[in-house]
Amino acid sequence: MIGSAPAEGGPSRFVTGVVVKVVLLALVVALSVFALPGLVDQRQWVGVGIVVAVPVLLVWVYAGRRRVPLKYLVPGTVLLIAFQLYPVLYTASLAFSNYGSGHRLSKAQAISTIVTASIEKVPNSKEYTLTVATKGDPATAPFVYFLTDLEDGTVYQGTTQGLTEVAAGEVTKADDGKVITARGWHILNAQQINARSAALAAFVVPSDNGYVKNIGLSRAYIGRPTVSYDAKTDTLTDSKTDSTYAPREGKFVATDGPGEDISTGWRVNVGMANFRALITNPDIRGPFLRILAWTIAFALLSVLTTFGLGLLLAIALDHPKLRGQRLYRSLLLLPYALPAFISLLVWQSMYNRDFGLINDLLHTKIDWFGGAWTARLAILLANLWLGFPYMFLVCTGVLQSIPRELRDAARVDGANAFAAFRTVTLPLLMVSVAPLLIASFAFNFNNFNMIRLLTDGGPFPANNSTAGETDILISYTYRLAFGGQSAQYGLASAISIAIFVLLALISFVGFRKTRALEEVHR
Repeated sequence: MIGSAPAEGGPSRFVTGVVVKVVLLALVVALSVFALPGLVDQRQWVGVGIVVAVPVLLVWVYAGRRRVPLKYLVPGTVLLIAFQLYPVLYTASLAFSNYGSGHRLSKAQAISTIVTASIEKVPNSKEYTLTVATKGDPATAPFVYFLTDLEDGTVYQGTTQGLTEVAAGEVTKADDGKVITARGWHILNAQQINARSAALAAFVVPSDNGYVKNIGLSRAYIGRPTVSYDAKTDTLTDSKTDSTYAPREGKFVATDGPGEDISTGWRVNVGMANFRALITNPDIRGPFLRILAWTIAFALLSVLTTFGLGLLLAIALDHPKLRGQRLYRSLLLLPYALPAFISLLVWQSMYNRDFGLINDLLHTKIDWFGGAWTARLAILLANLWLGFPYMFLVCTGVLQSIPRELRDAARVDGANAFAAFRTVTLPLLMVSVAPLLIASFAFNFNNFNMIRLLTDGGPFPANNSTAGETDILISYTYRLAFGGQSAQYGLASAISIAIFVLLALISFVGFRKTRALEEVHR
């Protein structure tokens, strides 16, 4: 703690602690200062407030002698907000919006993009050689154009504010007039430009006769937009087609003329539309309900099969006179010790129709991943291999904790081995195992790696490339958001909320049943 007296006999440790704290606080402040200009340029005022507030809070807490409880509470609270609370709230906000392909911008950005995209070359206008540069990070810093007039060789600097002439000594030109160096500026290469192609497409430089627009990476021209925006009527007008567009549900739609709706839109609040689509839209409802049914079945069957096999093996190895128990148990835990993603890739190769080990052993030619039911069976078998060692380990520990005298007493009372297990061992075992079964169900309900690495959701119906026959809700959600040609973040977020609610309800009911078991056998 800065400013406190050093511990007796440990001045060097105190000095080291002070230095570490100062260095860490300085790094936090430096990172905040580094991130602040970019957030200001993008007008992310909430982010600016967070970047300013967090360093101030940390310095206030750790630079004084007091506030000892906060020294322990603040890091956990900040990380909780950053990595749990914020993602949950952000996902919930997306669920009530149309955010996705064609609706990622603000309205002002969408209008600017539409107008910019309509720019066409003015007849007989000037052309320039083009060099794209930035001042600062090439991946994030604002663009600037260095434009060389092909007629007189004059070099201009183009920004969003307009064109300004550049002194001859400030730049170096190639034989064709293209600027190759500029004092104080970083010239972007083709790879860096292509990485920001979307941002470059929306970048234009205003001029007296219109706008400077790039042609590829080395040429630019003077052009004028054919689409104009009227802020008073909130409409767009296309002079080429004489069409008028009005805003509706986050995009501009044609109100007259032969024009079609404009695909570039913006993010708006749609209320419960995404949730209603899960129920009312047949194109979404059908795949969603089918995937929901398979997700529940997959999670339930995975728990039952892995628990059943694990319990059976635990009972078989629980006999006190069995020799080599440690060796057998170690061998049975091998699938649990291997990384799951490696095992899944091995299982995928084993299911190969032509060269897979399973078909070779069975002397068959089953296309395991070609049919819906064979693919589902393949997933359950692979998950059984990966999951039973955990259940075996848990059941072994619980069986060893159950007094053998209780089972012996049941046998003395005349119960056979099965009856003694059913009436004594199993109820006591379930008290300890039931919460773990609920946790296993929740894990398999969202077992993304299993589906992604083994089948990737396939096979897919002929009329739907988004919802596969082996998809579970989490893999379906991932494909809606990231895996398809059209990203539907709003709908994917709504499904994420539905997954959360379903798991919460299932877990609530399961834990109530577990509590009832504890009360019965207390």
